[in-house]
Amino acid sequence: MKETILLIEDEKIMRITIEDALIAAGYAVSSFENGAEAVKAFGESDFALVVTDVKLPDMNGLDILKELMKTNTTQVIVMTAFGTIKDAVEAMRLGAFDYITKPFSLDEFLLLVERALEVKKLKEENIRLKRDLTTCYGFPNIIGESAAIKKVFALIERVSASDSTVLIMGESGTGKELVATTIHYQSKRKDKPLIKVNCAALPESLIESELFGYEKGAFTGAMKRKPGRFELANGGTIFLDEIGDIPTSTQAKLLRIIQEKTFERVGGVETINADVRVLAATNKNLEEEVKRGAFREDLYYRLNVIPITMPALRERKEDAPLFVSFFLERYNSRSSRNVRLSKDAVEALLKYDYPGNVRELENIIERCVTLCPSEVIGLDDLPPGISAKAVGEKKHALSVVAAEAEKEYIIRVLNSTNNNKTRAAELLGISRKTLWEKMNAYGIG
Repeated sequence: MKETILLIEDEKIMRITIEDALIAAGYAVSSFENGAEAVKAFGESDFALVVTDVKLPDMNGLDILKELMKTNTTQVIVMTAFGTIKDAVEAMRLGAFDYITKPFSLDEFLLLVERALEVKKLKEENIRLKRDLTTCYGFPNIIGESAAIKKVFALIERVSASDSTVLIMGESGTGKELVATTIHYQSKRKDKPLIKVNCAALPESLIESELFGYEKGAFTGAMKRKPGRFELANGGTIFLDEIGDIPTSTQAKLLRIIQEKTFERVGGVETINADVRVLAATNKNLEEEVKRGAFREDLYYRLNVIPITMPALRERKEDAPLFVSFFLERYNSRSSRNVRLSKDAVEALLKYDYPGNVRELENIIERCVTLCPSEVIGLDDLPPGISAKAVGEKKHALSVVAAEAEKEYIIRVLNSTNNNKTRAAELLGISRKTLWEKMNAYGIG
């Protein structure tokens, strides 16, 4: 779906020129020559971006800007005539994304539009994340009451107030990203961007340009300048997930931005300042990676200023019932069902070790709620690995009980026959040889 841009420009030739350029770039455009009609249209439709002139026949563009700023994620680009820098400064003070001075090149204008839309998407994503964090994971309501997770809570509370770099360690599925998200939204940067990067998901050839951006012509296919993740995160936080997978060729540049807060785009010479807090996570042992030469030692120490280790679910089994209840309620709500777990299913889930940790448990509950044909999730509805283990344990338990009963009965029969094994075998209905084997097995003298 095309992003729609609201254009307000009273000069006909200028308006048509900008509109044609935007349409050619793939955008939909609604254009107006006066402010009143544009403001009315803005209230009735959704626009990804507003581009407005300051001088309009019926309204001042700055008054329009004040009205549009009531919508949190609206991005506004203000066009000003040459020599009216005062208006441009006032526009920025009122919340405009940026201004552009006439006359301008269409390439410069389209690049500004692209940047504004990228920032809008980031704002919307951060609003959604903040809402999700509040409704599902609001600190200190991250799920868990065990001693192990309470230590994590205490660390989060202390480090959130600082700007220190944090290294979050733990197995896959333990909630490292949730910890990073919580730290950001408990920090003084909570109203600024939180940019998340999965280092393992980016090809080695692209990771540097993704992190630091690139200039037009930096490589084949670089048709225009593109800001990197650090640039987009300026003033906020960047979360580098799976940091242990970042290639060694990029580690030096990453070390520099952590130490000096500066970098250059790929193919660029301009040094850019970046006020960004770095949070990183890994499921690898970085000390071992350092020893084998796969990770820079100086970068490891820069990242490991404050380490937080997320415990595996098997190390805090007492939290498992809380997760089961939480995920059951979540997926019942999402699917408008009222499914519950049988006693056997609950026991099986609580005994399982979860090599995939909390993520695996969540996936199991979601699958059961979605696929269970009845209103009760039974043992047979659980994944085969869990149900088979539970059935096997139950059979083993029954065999142990049966063996104990048989042993006691043999002892009673032997006592009643004054230890006459031939007579005891007859009473038991087994051969003397079988009786002898069972006595040996049970340690009956």
